[in-house]
Amino acid sequence: MRTDKRWRLPKEDSITLASPPSIQFLLAHPAHLVACGFGSGLSPRAPGTVGTLFAWASFPLLRPWMSDLEFLGLLAVCFVGGVLAVHKTGADLGVIDHGSIVWDEIVPFWAVLLFCPTPGLWQAAAFGLFRFFDIVKPQPARYFDEEVKNGFGVMCDDLVAAGYTLLVLAILRFVLE
Repeated sequence: MRTDKRWRLPKEDSITLASPPSIQFLLAHPAHLVACGFGSGLSPRAPGTVGTLFAWASFPLLRPWMSDLEFLGLLAVCFVGGVLAVHKTGADLGVIDHGSIVWDEIVPFWAVLLFCPTPGLWQAAAFGLFRFFDIVKPQPARYFDEEVKNGFGVMCDDLVAAGYTLLVLAILRFVLE
């Protein structure tokens, strides 16, 4: 019997179930602080969801200070810096995609929120869709998660989840409005 592998959950070994690092680890290097989402990744339960919630909560604090173009520039800097910070932190933890590393959720979700229709239900739908696509990892997200074992791969699988989220939101907006 042939199974459809496009929508299967990631292999258990691709999800890090290790306990979160200590506060001392978080503060030992600036890359750790960034990669662990300024502490949001230290949650003992669902750190990816907590990191995404951090992105949602911090977005309205950052967004009013920048034009769309400036915010896109910030996202680009945060992505490139995130590749470096995530790689360093993953190497120091001994697992490149350790569960406490949530910068890869934060930056792509900021991008989703930038392009999301008005706040409220649209943002709540964006949150749910983003978490769904981040967990399910449809291709090419699974490729980055399973094959590209460095900071770039960690950041890109969530960037793909953000792309899927924006696509579904655009379809929903077209259908509903």
